[in-house]
Amino acid sequence: MSDPMQIRPGGADDVPAVLALFDGAVEWLVSQGRTGQWGTTPWSENPKAVALVEKYLTTGEPWIAEIDGEVVGTVTLTDGPGGDIIPEADEPERYIHLLVADHRRFPGRGVGRALLAHAAEETRRQGVSLLRVDCYAGDDGKLVAYYESNGFERTTPFTADNRETGDAWPGQVLARRV
Repeated sequence: MSDPMQIRPGGADDVPAVLALFDGAVEWLVSQGRTGQWGTTPWSENPKAVALVEKYLTTGEPWIAEIDGEVVGTVTLTDGPGGDIIPEADEPERYIHLLVADHRRFPGRGVGRALLAHAAEETRRQGVSLLRVDCYAGDDGKLVAYYESNGFERTTPFTADNRETGDAWPGQVLARRV
């Protein structure tokens, strides 16, 4: 029987492991013909994606999930969405970035749900009541439904440019009170 999942603070030393998680997620999405979310290029080979991971793991509040000492997921919290597409909230908030879990090697372990629950706990612990996230809203909408199943509600749809193709990338902002 494997050890229970542990969630620990992350940092710059975790960049390679987090990039490996995203590479695995891209490979998994591509194998299902779902290339709209993150394209087909491994994150570790995309300088913009590498810079994004480095930025959030060094300036945000990263959390790393481990099972049997192996990194199986991550989430980073910040004080807002960053960038210029999604507006800041009109109240204090914690914003989720870089949520990814290794579903291929650790299926059914609830890694993503555990990380979202941890993000909610941290938000509450910090005296903040608003937790937001944005995600890909294309294809069959499964990712939006996933966040909804974790207590988030849709707020604002948006469109961004796909990092690889420059095509329109449909997104959705979701919020949860904690």
